[in-house]
Amino acid sequence: MSWLRPGILAINRVIEGVKSRWRNVYYRTLGVKLDGYVWMRHIEIPRNFADIEIESPCALDRGVILLATGEPLPHPKIHIGANTYINRHTFLDAILSLTIGKNCGIGPNCYITDHDHGHDPTLAPLEQPMIAKPTQIGDCVWLGANVIILKGVTIGDRTIVGAGSVVTHDLPPNAIAVGVPARVIKHRNK
Repeated sequence: MSWLRPGILAINRVIEGVKSRWRNVYYRTLGVKLDGYVWMRHIEIPRNFADIEIESPCALDRGVILLATGEPLPHPKIHIGANTYINRHTFLDAILSLTIGKNCGIGPNCYITDHDHGHDPTLAPLEQPMIAKPTQIGDCVWLGANVIILKGVTIGDRTIVGAGSVVTHDLPPNAIAVGVPARVIKHRNK
């Protein structure tokens, strides 16, 4: 039976490739801007398809959610650069501008947003206005598992953010940051 395993694995790769190509056609037809082929496992884009732009080649793993909310803008609300890999169950949530650079590695279960709600004590939580500031992740950035990036944050090129960190303020290029809130613990050699 061990001789059967390589054949089954090859068939599975072909099936997953066909599914990915179908998702490319499906989302492109709905208005997502795909610059060439993007490898897609079972992902979710629930609405505002034209507000999302993904460069090729890129890979989005199972359970990734790309959520663009609100009225259309003249620019994409979510932009993912070429050669970026977004791991399982990561959630990108934008109403203004969320940009991920090229050659990035995004770990599983991350949450990246460009907005939050106000905190007026006279209003119920769901009546609070949205407050948005652009969030930007530079090129060659590596986010570990379960990283949260909040609104208005810019992460410099080649920065590493350790697993479980919450990024509440800008991080410079070539930094290694960890913690809640994330802080730079050292810089990478060029």
